[in-house]
Amino acid sequence: MEIVVNAEEMTGFLQEVFPQVDGMFGIDRLDEDLLVMRLFSHDRHLRPGGTVSGPAMFSLADVAAYVATMARIGREALAVTTHCSIDFMRKPVSGADVLAEARILKLGKALSVTDVLLFSEGQSEPVAHASLTYSLPPKR
Repeated sequence: MEIVVNAEEMTGFLQEVFPQVDGMFGIDRLDEDLLVMRLFSHDRHLRPGGTVSGPAMFSLADVAAYVATMARIGREALAVTTHCSIDFMRKPVSGADVLAEARILKLGKALSVTDVLLFSEGQSEPVAHASLTYSLPPKR
């Protein structure tokens, strides 16, 4: 699926529509096949025991699905998550950034379905798997 908004434009768009997450995420790769997005490791994302919290990993998966979708349909701030299922499979590496690999499985007129695998940077085994569906605003 063709990319219509590049990584730099997408970063600016996120800063504009979601200023509350500015500086939390970075885009490492954005092309027709894959989005790789990172959650920058920070103390505010840790739970007791020093591991990245589930809500922080959910946020990464959700933003990655949003970015992967927006990169293909254009700037549509009113697209919303309608479904998310996430499995936490192993403990993330303490202090490491968490990376999301997001792939669009289906992009239709009304819905976008995205598969997201989360990894601790430098590790080959995923720490979580998420499936997300976004409802897309109707074209005017």
